[in-house]
Amino acid sequence: MLTAGVDLAPTDERTALATIAWSRGRAVLRELAVGVPDARIVTAVRNADKTGLNCALGWPEPFAALINAHRDGHTASLPSKENGANWRRAMMYRATDEAVRATVPGVVPPSVSADRQGHAALRCAALQAMLARAGQDVDRSGAGAIVETHPAASLHRWGVTRRYKGRHEGLAAALADTTSGWLELGAFAPLIATNRDAFDALVAALTARATALGLTVRPDADELPLARIEGWIAVPTSDLASLP
Repeated sequence: MLTAGVDLAPTDERTALATIAWSRGRAVLRELAVGVPDARIVTAVRNADKTGLNCALGWPEPFAALINAHRDGHTASLPSKENGANWRRAMMYRATDEAVRATVPGVVPPSVSADRQGHAALRCAALQAMLARAGQDVDRSGAGAIVETHPAASLHRWGVTRRYKGRHEGLAAALADTTSGWLELGAFAPLIATNRDAFDALVAALTARATALGLTVRPDADELPLARIEGWIAVPTSDLASLP
């Protein structure tokens, strides 16, 4: 199996790509690069069995409905003063964001509609169109070629850290130590230790493997229709030792 991970930024300069080749009891980091354009990402997705994207795959459905209504001049659904905070929260966070918040203590995905994350999401929307034109199954629930990942949620569930923000050198060392018996980082180890984008791409590739093995939380029947619109964050259900 070959999995890929992409830490998608608004620009190529901050976008990183990792690919991992898997065999029984062993995984080898084959590629790790920073400064990656869309065409290279499309090629990586086509070559991989599963690709994790560290970026929101969609926007909250109530937010999309609001934008359409606002464009057409329909404002009757705007909130009262009493429920304004709850209304704004529904505009800001997707169902998967709320699910992660509820199940992974201390992890709050950024709002794709009211945060800088929106810049990367615009690029991701174009990237999904490119992938679809290239014949890839772009199912935002994670059932197709790509799956949405969140480094903090994955690392927390794997027991690597409960605090993601701040300097990442310690996280890189902890991840390398946890996977030292089977993950070969090779010449890429220094880049992982010094570059946060490269590190996040590696985590996305590992999460893609967990998803391919059925070791992440999947949306249930009631959640699936919305997950296919908004996206669904793959949260691991097992430890890292289960991956190889």
